[in-house]
Formats: sequence, C-alpha cells, structure tokens
Amino acid sequence: MLTKSPKQLNLLAEQFKALGDPTRLQLMMAVAAGENQEACVCDLTPDTGLAQSTVSHHLKLLVEAGLLERSQRGKWAFYSRTTIAKKLLR
Repeated sequence: MLTKSPKQLNLLAEQFKALGDPTRLQLMMAVAAGENQEACVCDLTPDTGLAQSTVSHHLKLLVEAGLLERSQRGKWAFYSRTTIAKKLLR
C-alpha cells in the first residue's frame, strides 16, 4: 500500500526515475541474478558495453536512490539490492 506522505512519494519517484534508464535497469537485473544476489562492478561492466567509469556512475545513482548497497572488498566494489529494491522489483 502506498503512503500519502510527501517524503515517501518523493523517494518512490526518485527510485522509479533511477529505474527509468535502461542501463540502470539492466544493472539491477544483473545484480539480482548474481551469485548471492550481488555483483562486482568488474563483472557488470562487460555486459553493458560501457566504460567502467560510466557503469560506476550508474551504480552510484542506484545507491543514492536507495536501491543498491555498496561494499568495498579490496580494490573492488560489490553491489547488492536493498530490502526496498527487493520489494519494489519482485
């Protein structure tokens, strides 16, 4: 059930805006399909045909929208879906 809180509506709008880009939607699907439902930026980049810096930028926007969580392991960043993203993208 959607809340009528302006804050919640704005957050939901930002999340849908982030998912409105085909590349970001592709990245979300790739993370969901990854082992343990997570993926390294190094594994996500080749399938997009984009530069690693561009993929990192898209992932940053998804993190800012509250759809992905980022964890650093050595020099690589790993991404996983947030609880909100799991509910939103069943």
